[in-house]
Amino acid sequence: MADPSTYRPKPGEIPVDPGVYRFRDKDGRVIYVGKAKSLRSRLSSYFQDIAALHPRTRTMVQTGASVEWTVVRNEVEALQLEYSWIKEFDPRFNVKYRDDKSYPYLAVTMGEEFPRAQVMRGAKRKGTRYFGPYAHAWAIRETLDQLLRVFPLRTCSSGVFKRAGQVGRPCLLGYIDKCSAPCVGRVSPEEHRAIAADFCDFMAGSTGRFVKRLEQQMKTASAELEFEQAARLRDDIGALQKALERSAVVLGDATDADVFGISNDELEAAVQVFHVRGGRVRGQRGWVVEIQSEGDVGLPEVMEHLLQQVYGGESPDGVPREVLVPVLPPDPDSVAEWLSTVRGALVDLRVPQRGDKRTLMETVTRNATQSLARHKVARAGDLTARSQALEELQESLGLEQAPLRVECFDVSHVQGTQVVASMVVFEDGLPRKGEYRRFIVRGRLEADGSLRLDDTAAMDEVLTRRFRRYLEERDTSGEVEMDAGESAGGLIDEETGKPKRFAYPPQLVVVDGGRPQVQAARRALDRLGIDDVAVVGLAKRLEEVWLADDEFPVVLPRTSEGLYLLQRVRDEAHRFAITFHRQRRSKAMTTSALDDIPGLGEVRRKALLKEFGSVKKLRNATAEEIAAVKGIGPALARTVHESLSQDTDRTPAVNVTTGEVLD
Repeated sequence: MADPSTYRPKPGEIPVDPGVYRFRDKDGRVIYVGKAKSLRSRLSSYFQDIAALHPRTRTMVQTGASVEWTVVRNEVEALQLEYSWIKEFDPRFNVKYRDDKSYPYLAVTMGEEFPRAQVMRGAKRKGTRYFGPYAHAWAIRETLDQLLRVFPLRTCSSGVFKRAGQVGRPCLLGYIDKCSAPCVGRVSPEEHRAIAADFCDFMAGSTGRFVKRLEQQMKTASAELEFEQAARLRDDIGALQKALERSAVVLGDATDADVFGISNDELEAAVQVFHVRGGRVRGQRGWVVEIQSEGDVGLPEVMEHLLQQVYGGESPDGVPREVLVPVLPPDPDSVAEWLSTVRGALVDLRVPQRGDKRTLMETVTRNATQSLARHKVARAGDLTARSQALEELQESLGLEQAPLRVECFDVSHVQGTQVVASMVVFEDGLPRKGEYRRFIVRGRLEADGSLRLDDTAAMDEVLTRRFRRYLEERDTSGEVEMDAGESAGGLIDEETGKPKRFAYPPQLVVVDGGRPQVQAARRALDRLGIDDVAVVGLAKRLEEVWLADDEFPVVLPRTSEGLYLLQRVRDEAHRFAITFHRQRRSKAMTTSALDDIPGLGEVRRKALLKEFGSVKKLRNATAEEIAAVKGIGPALARTVHESLSQDTDRTPAVNVTTGEVLD
């Protein structure tokens, strides 16, 4: 790693004008490209206290060996130059956008003498019009098959086209009038290009004029008694309408827009875009990108870089009139001006606030959320990645062995009320949901008689309860007296045949929080005499890994599989805890006349309400009818009947949130 001070430019050398800068490593390779309104202000920020930089940025400046810049006139030129350099040099420290799948496009090779319609993937080629992307290649072929009745342009390969010209016979499509057969001279190059141009206009959203033109021709043919021609035109109109039906109508007919949605966590973001042309969704595309929520790349920067990638290499007709985004770039006016320059006309870049466009953006965002979930599942299911994650944790945390069993604990509450905690278990990098546990935190009684329910006290209580149970079950099973060759059958519940609830200890305990939570967990284990279980905390601010005895955290690389595993374990514990907390809070908000009846627990209350439907109907029932319910004996039935009969002036059961009368 280089010392950034060795190549730091003198402050007076850096201009205050807008521009684009490049960091190079010792071998001269470009490792980062960025832009700035003021080069002096931006570049100076890289050479301040290196400890204050984001880990990714710190690594970048330490890897670099020189920095250079180019001054431009305005922010729009800076956007254009930054995109060109990123595309040319592919710097390793710039944000990487990865398609969440390979999308097929319907392409028309307008750069050829005889344009051809075909399915294409990969990088876009100059002189080719693209439509889509589509979810499946078969969807393109079905649409194309319908449209060839009206727009009979060439779809064959160059070899087939050349061979047909040599033998003087067209292919099958030429015989069934789904190709104008330019290979044998049925139409001139100009006529075939006009057919291809009309096809492109139709796919770009200009559909109404073609349907109206065919309808007028059909009426004219019918008036002239050319019924066969009219029938053919009728079928052509049906083919166009069927092709249009394949695209969902979501907005007004004149709407041309690209609608972006984004879903993110602390490490990655998934982006989806719906391409709307003529009010219809013509295509969909998605990316997954790494983000730095506390560094120089947040969601606004992600959106700016994404717009550069999507529209930087587009032809003017590839940029719509409206670009709808969930969050604006840092300098939206400059980005909108750049998009307008690419399109050659005004582009409206904005965040929709209400109406159909806002609803559509919510749909796109749901697609992005599902895409991010699929990406995480695929990554978690990779055996190689899981093994690498466990090895990285062993090395980074100084563990004696890879943590094959990881338990994570999280506390959830609202201002100290309904305090609960969760325990989730991951074995070999995968969740073991059958061993998840939930805790109701009772609180710790202080010397002055007060009840302590803060996060650290709750973490101490939960860890103490969990590992005290482990010690009890271990001692009961006789594990401490077992030799190496003896069975651990005492750890198995004889009734269920399953492991006891807290039978096995983890190699690693993860707590959601920073150093205070880690130290509280460590103290709980020390009091129980457990010294062979490592404890770490994962702080959300910068995804730092805290150890109990270390003054400074361990910062794992952003691309680390070990960090990804810790994050996934932490997020799962948080989800499990907050779900339990919401259940408890919702239950606490509901009061009922059945709550204070002695001997009537939750299971029996549910059984009575399921049988009678409401407390009102239960109040009108006899003791014998109540006793007929499964689990309710004669004595308890009399108690229930007497309690409800005496409670004639009581306040009805209500939900204290909605005010709804429950019985």
